[in-house]
Amino acid sequence: MYYKSTRNSSVKKSAAEAIAQGISEDGGLFIPSEIPSLSLDEIVAMGEMSYAERAAKVFAKYLTDFTDEEIKYCCESAYNDKKFATANIAELSHLFDGTYILELWHGPTCAFKDMALQILPYLLTTSAKKINLNKKIVILVATSGDTGKAALEGFKDVEGTSIMVFYPEEGVSPMQKRQMTTQDGSNVSVCAINGNFDDAQSGVKAIFTNEEVKEKLDSASMMFSSANSINWGRLAPQIVYYISAYATLVKDEEINLGDKINVVVPTGNFGNILAAYFAKKMGLPINKLICASNSNNVLTDFINTGVYDRNRKFYTTISPSMDILISSNLERLLYMLCGEDDAQIREWFGSLAKTGRYEVTDAVKAALKAEFYAGCCSDEDTEKTIKATFDKYSYTCDTHTAVAVKVYNDYRAATGDATKTVIASTASPYKFSASVLEAIDGSKPDMDEFAMVDRLCELSKYEIPESLAALKNKEIRFKESIESADMKDFVLRSLSL
Repeated sequence: MYYKSTRNSSVKKSAAEAIAQGISEDGGLFIPSEIPSLSLDEIVAMGEMSYAERAAKVFAKYLTDFTDEEIKYCCESAYNDKKFATANIAELSHLFDGTYILELWHGPTCAFKDMALQILPYLLTTSAKKINLNKKIVILVATSGDTGKAALEGFKDVEGTSIMVFYPEEGVSPMQKRQMTTQDGSNVSVCAINGNFDDAQSGVKAIFTNEEVKEKLDSASMMFSSANSINWGRLAPQIVYYISAYATLVKDEEINLGDKINVVVPTGNFGNILAAYFAKKMGLPINKLICASNSNNVLTDFINTGVYDRNRKFYTTISPSMDILISSNLERLLYMLCGEDDAQIREWFGSLAKTGRYEVTDAVKAALKAEFYAGCCSDEDTEKTIKATFDKYSYTCDTHTAVAVKVYNDYRAATGDATKTVIASTASPYKFSASVLEAIDGSKPDMDEFAMVDRLCELSKYEIPESLAALKNKEIRFKESIESADMKDFVLRSLSL
């Protein structure tokens, strides 16, 4: 198997090359030349495996230039009880009426990004060795909250790497900000920008493709790579947990082998739900992919109309990791849906860059409707859903998972579809204590961040994750804030170039 670019189908890279590079020279995203198949017999066998073993089986289908030993090393190094608070890595909680919450936040930073960013450093360093890359790898990350901390934690003090994270000054929760600004590690750097996530993401992409910057890095024996889900090494691990969840449901006799399930994903950048789409195309029995957005509902409108239009008001919400108007991973989906027509992709995304808008063909519109359902949720409804779920099921959702629960409830009411359903839960409620407490208690809490964590612990009975509790007395290391236009200069200055 090799990897093509969504903007140039003639590109041919090995998995190791695609992971090390992160993004294609033409600005496109790497995508596998084919989607491998997954049999029902393989799914049954996975039921008896550890999460690391399940991951290795999936990776072997995509990383065909890696040896079995290399894949095993990466998986066992990432998915173990030293890094995750639960032996199962990803837990399934039975919520109601055949509805299950897939808890993806039991890793070191309490967010679903750990599922990919604990293994990416191993994939990346293994890739660099495989292709004899004798360069320092500089990781650039734009984050809407969770990716930044998870990437920092994954790459801290990893030999031969340096990592820089940019986040919107006013666009992350206080806990997310504290996680990043107190980060340990000699090779890490964190900077706020005066803007939103899209500004940070656009800035990172512009730096990646800036010839002047690339020449300076090359002369210093450095190269860029990415820890955002534009990197295939970030997206591939996310496929695993949907397959793993299905294997667990079969093993636990919650479903019969071959039964279809729905999958609900709260998403902004479209990577998490795209991973579920890949799992479906591999053969995982998925009925409907339900895309849940907050008030920044550009994806809802796109799936329902076929028109992508970022020219709209940007909302800063209580589910900040979804405060995104440019969904990068949509490019991979559209490349597949339009028959791998790279010229069409260049046209659409060229239009997005110039006008902020594009409209897909009728055939692609029909394909979107066939695969996806899309809905959105306001902050008010997010809070109501947190409260209702807590009161009825004694289950405490974070603000992103609550968006997914609300959109799923809307879907079920609109369609009557009672197919058993897995809802991706993307973060611990402790990362958004103020909003979760306000939803449950009915009034804005008048206390500091860590007092709110303690209060939420009293109510939820959930154990406070050690990594969050330890932040209370950690020194803030990174205080710089810049304009998005100054990101390139910050990168060059940080690298002494």
